[in-house]
Amino acid sequence: MTLVDGDELGPEAESDDRCAERGARAHDGGGHDSRGLRQVGTSPHPGSPPPTPYAARVSTALFRPALVTGASSGIGLAIAHELARRGHSLVLVARDPGRLSVAERALRDAHGVAVQSIALDLGEPFAAESLLARLAALRCPPLDVVVHNAGFGVLDPFATCSPDTSDAMLALDVAFPVRFTRLVLPSMLERRAGRILIVASTAAFQAGPFMAVYYASKAFVLSFAEAIAEELRGSGVTVTALCPGPVPTAFQARAGIGDASLLTSLLAVSASRVARAGVRGMERGRRVVVPGLLSRVAVQALRVLPRAFAARVVRRMQEQRGQRPAGATNQR
Repeated sequence: MTLVDGDELGPEAESDDRCAERGARAHDGGGHDSRGLRQVGTSPHPGSPPPTPYAARVSTALFRPALVTGASSGIGLAIAHELARRGHSLVLVARDPGRLSVAERALRDAHGVAVQSIALDLGEPFAAESLLARLAALRCPPLDVVVHNAGFGVLDPFATCSPDTSDAMLALDVAFPVRFTRLVLPSMLERRAGRILIVASTAAFQAGPFMAVYYASKAFVLSFAEAIAEELRGSGVTVTALCPGPVPTAFQARAGIGDASLLTSLLAVSASRVARAGVRGMERGRRVVVPGLLSRVAVQALRVLPRAFAARVVRRMQEQRGQRPAGATNQR
């Protein structure tokens, strides 16, 4: 079954191959003028006017664009507010067009920046190429910042979790950020400028019984972020993994995950505080950011504790959250 849904591209939708072609032209390779803005084509006829710079076809309100996935609520929306405060125009991506519209208006009214929204299911095949095509249709300049925040988790024993659910989780939490990062990275490297923020979790630092695939997905994106951050050292492009502990958002509420224990409550950090720490760390080029003093202490403790013991502690915490119907989801 499909657990993440978004708008279809509508009657103007293109094939995946054409999406990839248009997206690649807009965001991956190609010439730039002295300001780092793309030039569009060459004049087809001798004596005709010179080609129009890409920037001239872009809405003048778009400036230092930052793309945020999972941006309609929770951590993603809080990060969008932080980026807007710093003068970035925004492209918001999430699966619910109604909530996206509300977030778009709120951000525009609060900060006076240009905001565009794209309703898209990022767990679908070729979602990365489709998103590039949508950006090209908006005539968005090369992205200054990419924030990978969209994801979901399931609190269920692995043996009873639907294989389709696990596949959908991996598609959204792992496959999309890897593929989209690969598609936009060449443009950033050519400009020697760009920042990528990947929202992982303190779940990345230990195994997670009853949320096995989710915890494993966060371990993957943490390792991925650290690895490419080293590959890109000195290139002008930075990659940061943001690893929050428990955050009271709709992510937990939709899964029925409440305040399971005193420890969980003590480790909890607000979405706005997580966003501030993440954006500040990204701007400083830090590779890993763990918001909250107690969460940082917990992560350091996990580095020295036996992994089997840590897994047992997590199991006990998950069991305290109670039994829930198989397949209940935790999405953002």
